[in-house]
Amino acid sequence: MAGKTVSFTSFNLFNLNEPGLPVYTDADGWTQAQYDLKISWTARMLREMLADVIGFQELWHAASLDAALAAAGLDQTHQALVPAGHAGQKIVCAAAVARDILAGPPEWIEDFPADFILQSAGGDAQTGAIAVEIRSFSRPVLHFRIKPRAKGPEILVYVCHFKSKAPTPIFREGWYRKASHQQHSEAIGGALSTIRRTAEAMALRMILTAAMKGSDTPVVVIGDCNDGQHSNTLNIMTGQPRFLTALSEGGGDIDLYTAQTLQQYRSQTDVYYTHIYNDTRESLDHILVSQEFYDNSKKRIWAFDGLTIANDHLNDDAHKETGTGDHGVVRARFKYMPAKAILA
Repeated sequence: MAGKTVSFTSFNLFNLNEPGLPVYTDADGWTQAQYDLKISWTARMLREMLADVIGFQELWHAASLDAALAAAGLDQTHQALVPAGHAGQKIVCAAAVARDILAGPPEWIEDFPADFILQSAGGDAQTGAIAVEIRSFSRPVLHFRIKPRAKGPEILVYVCHFKSKAPTPIFREGWYRKASHQQHSEAIGGALSTIRRTAEAMALRMILTAAMKGSDTPVVVIGDCNDGQHSNTLNIMTGQPRFLTALSEGGGDIDLYTAQTLQQYRSQTDVYYTHIYNDTRESLDHILVSQEFYDNSKKRIWAFDGLTIANDHLNDDAHKETGTGDHGVVRARFKYMPAKAILA
């Protein structure tokens, strides 16, 4: 697959763990029958959404990913990237990468940058002070490098999973016992989740800016960002770049471009969604790319070649009984097509 094209898939595994091991507060976890269904469905999705790089979220156990890759026939062609000793203790981001393009070992980034700060005195007399004290990602960010072309640059890949929109549980907090707080628990929990997700987006944005600024380094971010295309979370991540520019004259040094938008410019309607909640269809899973993958960029190396979403399984929410996931699976493809300025 390497050379003329390169492809990326985002795949939320919906708490993939070995049977009988606990998943959050579920002490029994998956039964053997449920596990078998999950492995079978996961393997089918891996074959259908095959890519050079597959970024995973919600993996509990390395053995479970190994089983899915083997069932899909990818255990010889792709290298699983999982933390050492990962055996059901917690969920992590992981990946499966075509062996012929993987360049160097992976790392999992747990801590925010040392210079991370999120506070303000308010800016004017009407705006109160604010300070957010978060120092680490709730789900460590996976980072690795690939080299699809022998004579081309390495691509930096990041796999992330930000805090969900689900309200943060606060019933264990000492202050929660006040009746006035209890009636607002959903709003308080939702605000806490939003603040944490926003901080995680900012922290990763700092890491990306440090890697991208002035470097012409291709970057791809794969992840369950738990927020929509035009959300503040995605705006922080992407820098809200201008898409409609003259051919080979656009691009931004530290901007990221959503594969969703790249696809929308080639479609007559927008039918992109990767999650359903209360009958609301929304895109939470994203593939973001730097200007080296943007068609209209003067520094384009790879041209967009289409986006595919597997989401029919979201029409039935009995995921535990069917082995399906609760997120759509997203794949974006790019073909080697440098801008004339690069070839000159």
